[in-house]
Amino acid sequence: MSFRDNLQHLRAARNMTQEQLAMLLGVSRQSVSKWEAERAYPEMDKLLKLCDLFGCTLDELVSGDLSAREVEEAVRMPQTGSPQDVTGYDEAMRSFAGRAALGFAVPFAGIAAALLLWGFALASAIDLWSLVGAAGLAAVAVCLALVLPAFSKRRGFRRAHPFVEDFYTVDQKARMRAAVATEAATGIGCFLAGCAVAVLAQGTAWLAEAAALLGAGLGVLFVVHGCLMAKRCDLEAYNRASLGVLDEADIEALGDGALGDRAREARRNRALLKLVMSISTAVGLALLFVPALGAGGWFWIAWPIGGLVYGAIRAFRLLKSGA
Repeated sequence: MSFRDNLQHLRAARNMTQEQLAMLLGVSRQSVSKWEAERAYPEMDKLLKLCDLFGCTLDELVSGDLSAREVEEAVRMPQTGSPQDVTGYDEAMRSFAGRAALGFAVPFAGIAAALLLWGFALASAIDLWSLVGAAGLAAVAVCLALVLPAFSKRRGFRRAHPFVEDFYTVDQKARMRAAVATEAATGIGCFLAGCAVAVLAQGTAWLAEAAALLGAGLGVLFVVHGCLMAKRCDLEAYNRASLGVLDEADIEALGDGALGDRAREARRNRALLKLVMSISTAVGLALLFVPALGAGGWFWIAWPIGGLVYGAIRAFRLLKSGA
């Protein structure tokens, strides 16, 4: 049997559509269609992924006969008639949302803990200054330990599965919107509660600031988690954003000229955004730390201006391309 025959048989034996196989391999559906029509041939890394996916050797896949091989029922795709989460997308995005939200909230809790230790040290005359510094550093370490691997893992998942078919049902999206609204309300409530405690404790500055930070941290935890959980259901936005993280080899593997052009344009836009925001960060830090500039209080304005500059450049390029 030929490679095409083996591929068609293995895919059909697992009740797998071309779209599902493409998602597992990180290519476009058109690529799988071309392979099965013998109008193109997969790259070596995709061949090895196919071997791993179907549990066969490269020789068997390319030139053997796999038509008589039994397929376990457990590896068959369910014949539900509706799209399935074949890549583990939902679990990956839930994990990212939890880790990222917790990572962003930890610094608030760490600074609040440092303030509480500082206040206790002042009140009791006990030397706790080393613990104050340790609390702040621990918060930064925990934040980085949660956030950096979470973003790295999500980027790896996106590169492995740049296109995911929308498998969420209308009912699932409705429940998600209700859950997000609840989390947003809870987050706002935590923030307001922290502010209320801070007002009541305003006679003790360190306690008031700690309460406000704890409320803000809990607010960040719930709001960020809710936003990321809502964003996970927007598969169209996910697929668009994926184009910007693909390298040239991945773009070539897409096997679709129009899609490849869109991916290259997305990469250029991503590079432009990084350049503009890097310059904005440098300007903001200069305003903050260079006294000669005399504009330390306005350091934050560099980032909004950077966003406006990026938008203006994008709009100009779109007008130019349409002209």
